[in-house]
Amino acid sequence: MFNFKQYDWRRYNFTVLVVMVILCICSAYFVSFAISATMGEDKAGGYFRRQIISMIVSLIIAIVVSLIDYRRICDFVVIYYIIATLMVAATKLSPLGSDQKTGSYRWLSLPGVNLQPSEICKLVVIMALAVYFMKMREQMDSLKTFLIGVAIMIIPTFFILIQSDLSSSLVIFFVFAMMVFAAGLTYKIVIPILAVTIPTVIGALWFLQQPIAEKIIPEKHWYQVERIIGFMNPEKYSNSLMYQQLHSIQSIASGQLTGKLLSESASTGRNYSWVDVCESDFIFTVIGEEVGFIGCCLIVALLCIIIFMCIRTAIRCNETLGYLIAVGISAMFMFQVFANIGVATMILPNTGLPLPFLSNGISSMISCSIAIGIILNIGMQSGTGDRSGISFL
Repeated sequence: MFNFKQYDWRRYNFTVLVVMVILCICSAYFVSFAISATMGEDKAGGYFRRQIISMIVSLIIAIVVSLIDYRRICDFVVIYYIIATLMVAATKLSPLGSDQKTGSYRWLSLPGVNLQPSEICKLVVIMALAVYFMKMREQMDSLKTFLIGVAIMIIPTFFILIQSDLSSSLVIFFVFAMMVFAAGLTYKIVIPILAVTIPTVIGALWFLQQPIAEKIIPEKHWYQVERIIGFMNPEKYSNSLMYQQLHSIQSIASGQLTGKLLSESASTGRNYSWVDVCESDFIFTVIGEEVGFIGCCLIVALLCIIIFMCIRTAIRCNETLGYLIAVGISAMFMFQVFANIGVATMILPNTGLPLPFLSNGISSMISCSIAIGIILNIGMQSGTGDRSGISFL
């Protein structure tokens, strides 16, 4: 399990750990600012301490995982897959499921903690797909190989969808697309898929705006459709569907170049206090108002460093399994960063994704830390193995 002799310790990427710690420290402050503005200063201190504890635990997790051979971790991927799928299903189908007063059953209420299984499930799906595509790398021109990969992806994703968690499902779909492409799927399969998918998406967007759509789509999923409709007609829904995002961009704009953190006391009030869940899904709104455009650029730069390091690990890896895992993790971070910031700045419809290492939530922090640990371990073994049959990157 701890294959120290095979590790090239000169390749241990301390930069990623340093960036991760910086982001976690920033998270503690920004989350406490958000809580102070929305729940009161008396609760902000507790959240600050909790984020610091989460940072320490996450750093330990990342370091420990980085010392474990990622191949040994993947030896038990079937067990992880079954457990992760059962946990996701339990949020909706068991008494342990909790909606945290949001109406979406995405959490498991465990003693002392509320766990969001979909965050862990993303990473498990990445490992499961990587193991499968590695074994089938000589048969990536087969439709059967592709369809089995779809099945591996779709089973846990189905249970995530019935939680009304479309955002996590979109992450998994994007990760799957990137990993399939990286695994060398033949263009004979890719082109027909695109030929069907693109017109279908365009047709679906048109259909959702028709009166008959509301009668056909189940009521429990209609709120997700409303977010898309509101995004396409922001002025019409400025006081309802788009209220959260419109206040978000107003809050970010009010931060101007350098933000309000050093120039104004928190007692003067903050615009982000009107934005729901600004401590988690809309944490970038808090960042924009507190530290302004310059601060936002620095935060985005730090996130880009992590994504770049993950991509570089994939490029340098000579072993198929490690390469595919690194591609999947890179895609996961890339999509979540783009989607979260895109929602906060109203570039994308409201989805509800955490910003890695910054949003409040222990499940996301643990998942991201494990991912970083795996990336670090792959990086130390990037000179070993064989990546024959894989041409992407």
